[in-house]
Amino acid sequence: MTAAPLFPGFDGLMTLSRREGVDIRPTLLRVLTDLYVQARSHSPDEERQFVELTSRLIEQVHDATRAAVRARLAIYPGTPLKTMIQLGLKPAHPNDRVPLAEEISAGPAPERAAREPTEAELRLASNLSMQPKDAAEISELFFAASSPERALILHNLNDTPLKASARIPEQRAKRALHILEMAAFASDAENFALELGEALILPSRIAAQVTNDPGGEPLACAMKALDTPSPIFQRVLLFLNPEFGTSVEKVYRISRMYDRLTERSALVMISAWRGSSMAAARAKYRPALHDDERQRARLAPSQTRPAVQPGSAPTVRTGTDNSRR
Repeated sequence: MTAAPLFPGFDGLMTLSRREGVDIRPTLLRVLTDLYVQARSHSPDEERQFVELTSRLIEQVHDATRAAVRARLAIYPGTPLKTMIQLGLKPAHPNDRVPLAEEISAGPAPERAAREPTEAELRLASNLSMQPKDAAEISELFFAASSPERALILHNLNDTPLKASARIPEQRAKRALHILEMAAFASDAENFALELGEALILPSRIAAQVTNDPGGEPLACAMKALDTPSPIFQRVLLFLNPEFGTSVEKVYRISRMYDRLTERSALVMISAWRGSSMAAARAKYRPALHDDERQRARLAPSQTRPAVQPGSAPTVRTGTDNSRR
């Protein structure tokens, strides 16, 4: 009993290939390959028959046909291992039947254009200790920077070794947020700055500067330090400064920056604002220090003492009869 042929209609092609003067081998190999890849899987007998039928044809056809067959079998997961080796396909693993294409050599990585770091990057790259002088420099740098530079500063503050200020107690922050939101609805910047300074322990000068800053980044830091939800911050942003709220682009930019701003970056900036006030206080009261007064006394010109000091001459005492005694 003969087994059913693996490929229906294949007997006619085999008979045609035996005729003299007709080279049917390229067509025969292509047909065998197309019929084989149409099925998702094959039994061991089908695989063995495919290998037996195609192994000799692969060696006898020209390069164009061999390349076309190789391309078809390279993406077929059930290609027999012997056929893969014969066509120069590389298996991923001896037990893995999926063929792999030739490895593409990685080209040289494109060189990035050298860019000089900005002043903000240079300052924040150094290991700054939060001394009053350094805090004042960071605060001045932040307020003087542009919007992209401010975003860069706040991004880098999250990874710096600078010590952040302590978190505001939850109950105190909630009470402050209620007052701040009411002041923003009334566009009362003065009372807003007063409550903000008391909640974050900031001097009145810094609190007013944060409230009235046209960019909005300092206000975002202050509200993030109070753990303000994003919807409340957006309402404060829209109502506190009506001119700021008329720019949809500004509101969208600051709102997006606020969502990406970390609490640590905000608390480090709060610490810098507090330290900057200490530096200003030291500079204001420096002439009244004890060492400065002593130094000033040393530099004063010495006065010439009179030859006879008042009261140094001997006193002549006289009696009642004007006689000397």
